[in-house]
Amino acid sequence: MGRVVHIIGNGDCATFYRPAPGIKLTCNMPAFDIADVYGTVMVDFKMMKALAEGSLKLDAYDWILGFRPKKWMEMQPQFYMKYAKNVKEFYTHLPSYVGNYTEFNCGHMAVHYAANKLKADEIHMYGFDSIFDMNLRSVTDLYLFSDRSPLNTHRLNSNWRPIWEQMFKEFPKTKFVLYHKHNQIKIQIPDNVIIDTSRVKK
Repeated sequence: MGRVVHIIGNGDCATFYRPAPGIKLTCNMPAFDIADVYGTVMVDFKMMKALAEGSLKLDAYDWILGFRPKKWMEMQPQFYMKYAKNVKEFYTHLPSYVGNYTEFNCGHMAVHYAANKLKADEIHMYGFDSIFDMNLRSVTDLYLFSDRSPLNTHRLNSNWRPIWEQMFKEFPKTKFVLYHKHNQIKIQIPDNVIIDTSRVKK
């Protein structure tokens, strides 16, 4: 079977996750309790700001931080000293097919980290709803403001979806399983990507 990684994203269909053997990664703050989390992935300044202000607490998790959180730590050395014990590692790799770090969202980074750094043979993805629908709702929106206007939603998805197409191609030997409520995916997927709708309640 090889190395299996489960990535629990922030979209509505994150609830399709069921405890299973393998490494667990989360994005920002999980919507529900997940046992034995390897690390939670964060890419934004706004997450760091919320942690610094104390409006969010993620002390129970190890953190896998992208380029912008790394910059935040460099600009806020006292913050870094306070939370250094939580930082599992920095992952600042930006694939050549991504224009800049602002287009590389938390889900992108978590999946790329699992494939590239953890060398996963199988990656199971829950709550990656924006690949299937014009739905960018995220549990993160409950505690951090995000612009979910139709115009911004369209803009973000227009940037995000082509990255998924390239990422799935970059790792042809990795099996990707996407859990969703329907199989009408809005990108072109290669043979190593499977859509699982079996967890929808009948």
